[in-house]
Amino acid sequence: MVRFFNGVSILILAAVAVSTVLLPVVLPPLPPPPLVLLLFPVGIMAALILLVFVPSQVPVVTATEVVV
Repeated sequence: MVRFFNGVSILILAAVAVSTVLLPVVLPPLPPPPLVLLLFPVGIMAALILLVFVPSQVPVVTATEVVV
C-alpha cells in the first residue's frame, strides 16, 4: 500500500490547521473589499452559465459519415 502522508506533510497540514484557527483570533478584522472585487466572482459565474447554454460550433459527426 502506498503511503500518501509522510512526517513532513503531516507537520505542514497540522501547521496550516493551527494557523487557520489562531490567525483570525490574533489579526484585527479587515475592512470589506470594494464592490468591484465582490462582483468579480459573480461575473465569472454568469459567464460560465452563459457558456453552458450557447450551442457548440463543432460539427456533429455521425457513425455513417465515419470512413474506416
